[in-house]
Amino acid sequence: MDFKENQNVGTMEVLERHQFDEKALTDFMEKNVQDFVGPLSIEEFKGGQSNPTYLVKTETQSYVLRRKPPGKLLKSAHAVDREYRVITALNNTDVPVPKTFALCEDTEVIGTSFYLMEFMDGRVLWDPSMEDSNTEEALGVYTSMNNTLAKLHSVDPIKVDLESFGRPGNYVGRQVSIWSKQYVDSETEEIIEMNKLIDWLPQNLPSDKPLRIVHGDFSLTNLMMHKDKSEVIAILDWELSTLGDPCADFSYHCMQYRLNPHLSDQDYCKNTGIPTEEEYVNMYCDKTGFDLKEEWELYMAYNLFKSAGILQGILGRVRDGTAASKHAKDMAARVRPLAEGAWKLIEENFV
Repeated sequence: MDFKENQNVGTMEVLERHQFDEKALTDFMEKNVQDFVGPLSIEEFKGGQSNPTYLVKTETQSYVLRRKPPGKLLKSAHAVDREYRVITALNNTDVPVPKTFALCEDTEVIGTSFYLMEFMDGRVLWDPSMEDSNTEEALGVYTSMNNTLAKLHSVDPIKVDLESFGRPGNYVGRQVSIWSKQYVDSETEEIIEMNKLIDWLPQNLPSDKPLRIVHGDFSLTNLMMHKDKSEVIAILDWELSTLGDPCADFSYHCMQYRLNPHLSDQDYCKNTGIPTEEEYVNMYCDKTGFDLKEEWELYMAYNLFKSAGILQGILGRVRDGTAASKHAKDMAARVRPLAEGAWKLIEENFV
């Protein structure tokens, strides 16, 4: 992954295909957003968000608007109503999220459903290797990141009215089934280790964990940091959130320790101030009470398998002509090492 930040930071003029009726939005906000006073101006955030995201500014306040993209969409994709629901529920906890203001599911207003939330004036750090930071900042950022995910995974979804936000039980089993099917449907070459994983994982799933809110893509680049402190002020991009196994969510986040050559180097971590993988896992377990000693490598094997399934799914769509990718060759080269790495972990620890 390229962590160069220039093309992903800041705002730009609204792309032509993402433009909408500003007066209709003004009318909606006057009726539904407390203390809103127009007129407003609109800019679009740069970056690769699948849901177009805008900065809405007035003379006294700034808001963020996230909407479904225009055009034909998969039924379950781009569910901004789910994003709004989970962020709103977490407004009443110590999990750092923006304050939400309004959800609009009337597509007559700006063409698609959308929601409005607080603009968090901070910074996004794009390099998990923290090469441009001193040791104090690097440790502070990683400690705050770990604390933040532990806080999320300590929230009982029933107590914040999210018990219907996802299916209870067997989260990892269902995920294994989904990615196995996607892999088989998208297969472009035989990878023996992937076939072994598809057979072995369903029979050897991690033990059940308490049902918790999982973010689905928790990473440094999906966090807003304080402008001047090593402190997370908001978790962003909730599009993949659901209910499930918190340890699967945490271990997917920790894949950076296996896939980033800097973070997999313990000496680099110690010299930079970043906790090693073992230290980072222990920090999380100390805060949440989970014991991951016996199952950690199983979770990591599952995540390598999942990553291979995701990449193979993209390759399948390229093969079938439903997706274009100039990076298809590079992606194809990554699937086999992911599968081989996952199976190696299984052989070394469980077989």
